[in-house]
Amino acid sequence: LVEKGCVVFAGRTDGCVRLASMARSLSSLRGTVLVILLCFHNAFSDAFVYSGFPARKPSRPTQSQASQLSTRMGLFDAFTAPPKLQKVPFGSSGLQVSEIGIGTWSWGNRFLWGYDPAMDSELQSCFDLCVSSGVNLFDTGDSYGTGDLNGQSEKLLGEFMEAYAAKNGGTFPLIGTKFATYPWRLTPGAMVKACEESAERLRRPVDVGQIHWSAANYAPWQERALWDGLVALYKGGYVKAVGVSNYGPKQLRKIHTYLSDQGVPLAANQIQYSLLSRSVGEEVKEVCDELGLSMIAYSPLGLGFLGGKYRAGSDLPVGPRSFIFKDRVQEVTPLLESIEDVGTARGKTTAQVALNWCIAKGTIPIPGAKNLRQVEENLGAAGWRLSAGEMEALDAAARKVPRELVQNIFQTK
Repeated sequence: LVEKGCVVFAGRTDGCVRLASMARSLSSLRGTVLVILLCFHNAFSDAFVYSGFPARKPSRPTQSQASQLSTRMGLFDAFTAPPKLQKVPFGSSGLQVSEIGIGTWSWGNRFLWGYDPAMDSELQSCFDLCVSSGVNLFDTGDSYGTGDLNGQSEKLLGEFMEAYAAKNGGTFPLIGTKFATYPWRLTPGAMVKACEESAERLRRPVDVGQIHWSAANYAPWQERALWDGLVALYKGGYVKAVGVSNYGPKQLRKIHTYLSDQGVPLAANQIQYSLLSRSVGEEVKEVCDELGLSMIAYSPLGLGFLGGKYRAGSDLPVGPRSFIFKDRVQEVTPLLESIEDVGTARGKTTAQVALNWCIAKGTIPIPGAKNLRQVEENLGAAGWRLSAGEMEALDAAARKVPRELVQNIFQTK
């Protein structure tokens, strides 16, 4: 950018001011330097164009100029706050959640997502930006974290919530945690104990307690204990709502009927759902709509395929995901091109279009975020809707992909 005579700073106002002073030295080396300050968080009106440092005084760009530039960059309009997140009913629980949430699978997972404790400071910033922008649903699980970091996702959320609340008048988001279907969880009491342990790591009560996966495929005798565990959690006041994950249409109807007979409303079911994983999700969505449940879409960017970062011939992600990408990246390219076409017309990024597709389908996507850029991009997926024509075009392109991503091995019928 400096070679082109332009430097762009995007961040908090104070950071931009400090960086702006650096531009003076850049201008002495490169001549005229254009510095555009896109100031996020609490000073969205502070957008100035500094030209010819240090000789000329700053002049304010027209709204059209700033909006056009920020749109091309896939960022918020410099003259407005981030998109106002709409709230949607969370099943019949009475809770209202943001139209997009955040999944924290990667917060503590070394094996698949390359977590390192050195990331914690930026993860705190990610959490803060999400909550201050209206995200009020964070999804986690007591099994999130690998090796000695088991439960790390919940621990980090506990730290982040406590730090944010101390500075912001006790504001807390809703936390949905999933209790792993470990073989030793054979009684309702085991589920209650799991919830208590999660609450200890979170430093506050769990809001939404969920069964992480059904045992129906391999240990059907365990299912009743898990279901009774949800009843105990709800009736005992341990949680505000209950949900399940990786339940297919048939098993979903069963647990919904069982819980209803016990006077416990089932709020939601979360499954893998994206433009690369549609068929099972479409069946489940029909049942969710029929039963009045919310459907949470995890892996809405298809493990990163739909983020727009990786292409055939480019560097692929390291770790286990690299094997999946090597095998599939070429056949996904036509779909990515279709998504990009929509994004170009909309002034949105590939990831934002893919996430908005999930929202437009009536689901609550919970993409992950390991840095502020990803948070900002996620937030830019809300506050607007793809048109019917755009949805049809994306659906058609998705149907042409030879293979969908493999569903979770615990996904039931």
